[in-house]
Amino acid sequence: MATRQGLQARSFELAAESFEEAVGSSISADTLRRITQGWGQACLGQRQADIEKAYDLSQSKQEAVEPVDPIMQQANLATDGGMMHIRGEGWKEVKAVRPKRDNEKGAHPDGRRYAPWEPQMTLERHSYQAFLGSADEMEPIQYLEGCCRGLLSCRRKSGVSDAALWIERITATNFPSLTQIVDWFHASERLWEVGKACFPDKVDRAEWVQTRQDDLWAGRTDKVVADLMALSIPDQTREDVADTPGYFERHQERMRYHQYRVAGYPIGSGTVESGVNIVVHHRLKRQGRGWQRDNAQAMLTALSELHSNRFDWAWQRTN
Repeated sequence: MATRQGLQARSFELAAESFEEAVGSSISADTLRRITQGWGQACLGQRQADIEKAYDLSQSKQEAVEPVDPIMQQANLATDGGMMHIRGEGWKEVKAVRPKRDNEKGAHPDGRRYAPWEPQMTLERHSYQAFLGSADEMEPIQYLEGCCRGLLSCRRKSGVSDAALWIERITATNFPSLTQIVDWFHASERLWEVGKACFPDKVDRAEWVQTRQDDLWAGRTDKVVADLMALSIPDQTREDVADTPGYFERHQERMRYHQYRVAGYPIGSGTVESGVNIVVHHRLKRQGRGWQRDNAQAMLTALSELHSNRFDWAWQRTN
């Protein structure tokens, strides 16, 4: 009960108040902090042990990793990052992975219509792992979470991201047969940023962007690249905006949205971004002194299990 309160409340002080209201006995915020972060450290240790089992070549992956709510048919693996303040270091990126099951139904965000033969997908049964560290350190954690959800034997799998190089690299290493897709919203946002830089008139800007979005939606990625290359982007434009023509040229193989829709793959990564908000930002993103790195890592691991609906399962394994 105390550990749940420590993870769910916005602060340990509020968690202590909620605990007292719920059970009728008091607990100090410092005690609740030690209990919560202590369990997070135990989860960290258990996760490391699971990683070692997952990489144990003497047994099959199915034997090495205990499956938890495995995905049987079609899965999506989204990976992204978010920021939190680490004491003495400043704002640092937290990397997060979120496997989930694809299910036919739902409607596409952005208001665009699917053709009758294009399955409309929704994502459900999410799980999370979040980690404060490098891409190389995140790689085995992404692999472990994918194994736990059954991605190795899943018949069809895709992954949506913002095309960050570290995500592309570790995902290709861990799950080479997974279809990697650039997030539709991220690609559209890049077009809008270029539109703002090149078209002061809002009407002209909207017309230009919507035409490029229509081409992108229909699979005319080469035309989008050519149109971007033909623009004169102002010199004072932000570096990431100025690089947009090259961005689309580099990633056009992962922007075949017309083919992904027909295949029934989701093309938006909003779920992992909302996952970063749920796991990281709601509890851990705050101004001021921030978190000590070890405590932050413990909280991230514990919060991942809580929001994956695996708290009881993880508690039994660590107690």
